[in-house]
Amino acid sequence: MRRILASLVLSSTLVARVWAGQPAHIYGVNLGSWLVLEPWLLPQEWLDMGGESCEVCSTCIASEASFAKAYPDTVDAKFATHWDTWFTQDDVNKLKAAGINTVRIPLGYWIVERLVDRPQESFPRGGLKYLRRGLSWLKDAGIQVILDHHAVPGAQVTGQMFTGDCATEAKFYTPYNYHRALVWTAVMTGLSHLDPVFESVFAIEAVNNPISDATKTPGYGTFQKNFVQIIRAIELTLGIPVPSPNFPASVLPSVSNNFTAALIATTSAPMFSKEVQVALLEAIPILLEIGEACGLPNLLEVSPSMRSRDPLVANFMDVNWQYNNPSNPADVAIGPQAYDSHLIYANGVCLGIAAADPTSYMISACNSKHIQDDAAVGNSPLWIGEWVLAAEFKPTDAFMRQFGDAQKLAYSKGAGWIYWNFKIEVTKLEKSFDLVRQWSYIDGLRFDLLTQDPAALFDPNVCVPYMNSTIN
Repeated sequence: MRRILASLVLSSTLVARVWAGQPAHIYGVNLGSWLVLEPWLLPQEWLDMGGESCEVCSTCIASEASFAKAYPDTVDAKFATHWDTWFTQDDVNKLKAAGINTVRIPLGYWIVERLVDRPQESFPRGGLKYLRRGLSWLKDAGIQVILDHHAVPGAQVTGQMFTGDCATEAKFYTPYNYHRALVWTAVMTGLSHLDPVFESVFAIEAVNNPISDATKTPGYGTFQKNFVQIIRAIELTLGIPVPSPNFPASVLPSVSNNFTAALIATTSAPMFSKEVQVALLEAIPILLEIGEACGLPNLLEVSPSMRSRDPLVANFMDVNWQYNNPSNPADVAIGPQAYDSHLIYANGVCLGIAAADPTSYMISACNSKHIQDDAAVGNSPLWIGEWVLAAEFKPTDAFMRQFGDAQKLAYSKGAGWIYWNFKIEVTKLEKSFDLVRQWSYIDGLRFDLLTQDPAALFDPNVCVPYMNSTIN
C-alpha cells in the first residue's frame, strides 16, 4: 500500500505532515552506487571491473559513461554483475531489522534506455530489471521508496561521479535535456502506478543537487512546473484524484480505460503546456515496450481500482539549495509535494555550514534552523535526503556518536532523514576504514556509532551545552 503525505500538522517542531500508514518521521538510507555507480563508494570493485582512479574524474575511467565507452562489448555484463551483488535481499533484511522505513534510490536517466542518444552517449543497459527486483524486495519488507533522478540528461553539474559522466560542462539546463527528463518522469510515474512491483514508491524527485547558483540554471523554474504537471496528468488519466486548489474544477480524473485516448483528453486542458503534452505522448511507446519486456503486456490497461489509489509526492531540492533569486518549487505545487536538502558536514567549510572543528560542528547542528527557514518559504514538509557522520577532521568515536545525535535531533524537526549511504565497500585500500565508519549506515550500527533504533539517541541532552551558541 503506497504511503503518502496525508495531512498538514504544523507544530512547534515543524513536523509538517504525517505519513499515512507510517510513523510520523522518515528514517531512511540511500541506495547509493547501485544503479548510479560512484567509484569512490566501492573503490576496489571499480578497479577490479576495469575502472580507474584519478584526482580529476573526467581525465580517466571514473564514471559509468567513460566505462561504457572504454568497454563497449562487456559493459552490460560487468554492470549486471555489479547490480546483482551490490544491493541484495540480505541488505533489505538488515535495513528492515534496523528499523529503516524509507529508501531513496538514485537513478540515472539511462535506466530508461530509449532516452540515451547513442552513440554520442554510452551507458550500461539492463538496470531496470534489477530495479524491479529490488523494489519487489522492498515492497515485501514494507519499506517505502523515493525514486531520485540523481543523474539527469546532460549532467546537472560538472566533475561529479554522481551524474554518471564527470562532465566538464553542465548541459542539463537546455530545452532538449529538460524534455528528456520530463519523458523520464512520465515513464517513472506510469510505472509507479501501473507496475505492481513499484507499489512501495511514494515519491519521485525531480533533480538531485542542481547547480547552486540560479543564474546558471536557466529554465529550471519552468521545468519544475512541467515536472509536477507530468505527474498529475498521468494520475488524472489513470482516474486517480489529485486534491489541490490549484487544479481548475474542469480538470477531472478520467473514467476511460483507454490510456492513450484518456491522456490526450486530459492534457487538452489549458493548464497543461505543449511541452508536457509532447513528453507524455513520447512516454507511451516506451511504457509499452517496457511492459512487453517485463512480461506486462497489458501495462496500459487502466483498471477501475486505480481510482482508489493515492497520488505520488512530487519531490524537489529545497529553494534554499540555490541562491541568486531561485525559483521556488512551492509555487508550482499541485497535490502532495515535499522537499529535500543535503547537509554533508564533510564539505562544511566550502558550503559555509561550519568551521572544521568538533565544537563548530556541534554548535551548527544543535542550532540548525534549516527546517524552519524552509518552512518560512513554503518548503515543508522537508526531509534531509543526505547526511553522514563524516567530518573534515579525524573524528573520534565519541564525537561521532554526539554528532549523529545532534543531527538526528535537528532533522527530526522536519519530515525525517535519509543517511548517505546504506553501505560502503570494505577494502584494504588506504583510508577505507575511516570511509566505512563515517559514511556507511550499516557499519555505523556495527561499530556502535549510530543507535540500533533509528528513533533513539545515545544522549537526548547532547545539545544542551551548545544551544544558543554562535560559531566564532
